[in-house]
Amino acid sequence: MPMHYYPIKERFPRLEELRDSHIVIKFGANAIAGEDELKRFAKDVAMMCSLGMHPVLVHGGGPEITKEMKLRGLEARKVAGLRITDSETLEVAEYVLGRMNREIVKALRGAGVDAVGVPGYKNGILRCKRKDPILAYDENGNLVTIDLGYVGDVEFVDIKQIMYMTASGMVPVIYPIGEDVEGGHVNVNADTAAAHIAAALNCEEMILITDVPGILTDVNDENSLIREVSIKQIDELISGGVVKEGMVPKVEACRLALNAGVRSTYMLGGKEAGNLLRQILDDNHSGTRIVKG
Repeated sequence: MPMHYYPIKERFPRLEELRDSHIVIKFGANAIAGEDELKRFAKDVAMMCSLGMHPVLVHGGGPEITKEMKLRGLEARKVAGLRITDSETLEVAEYVLGRMNREIVKALRGAGVDAVGVPGYKNGILRCKRKDPILAYDENGNLVTIDLGYVGDVEFVDIKQIMYMTASGMVPVIYPIGEDVEGGHVNVNADTAAAHIAAALNCEEMILITDVPGILTDVNDENSLIREVSIKQIDELISGGVVKEGMVPKVEACRLALNAGVRSTYMLGGKEAGNLLRQILDDNHSGTRIVKG
């Protein structure tokens, strides 16, 4: 037993509750950008491991995918916060997410974490069906039917490989390219993928690390942070336009996780040092807590 365990236990009463538990943490390039922020995040994950927790990481890469598409002369299109994915876009997404995954794993290993990069399609971890066309408003304000292309809805998460890795002291670093029923690859929203994984693992908590402190009633004022909100209130925030665009898939992922049995979900800013550990160990959370009630 590490010599520091007792003082940490006394300072953070939640520690005993979280030891040996799985905690799904989703992050992206907007939330943790650059080598220094990635190294800081890796140290936090290393501390979690040293305290007996089992972090399972899921990362996206939307801004990097868009940047690479522009370099290739491709147009990036989104609707309702979801990327329209044709075959060329899927190829770019796989390339970028794979590259980012290797960089994240390298940073984690540099901090002493036994990290393993895993695409969602490996051994059918994320088994999906192609997403049905959706109704959305086009640029002219007309309600139209839009086919999102190679975008997947997760139907099943095979957790055997994840459980094997965490039981062996490894940290899975999953990127959300899933497998459809025909063995093809599909792009999955990273927030949604994290929610399905958290539900399948029967996690106590899921944390979405974002580039803002949490849900803000005024996007230009960080003091307008909402500390806690229920699913019912989320519906009101969406209809009132407070939660919109890319934030919608995030709160919907929290809804999915909560309805599947995850106790608490959090949206947390990734720019402030120590935010992740404070959130996990301290009852005084610094982001937005979303609960089912």
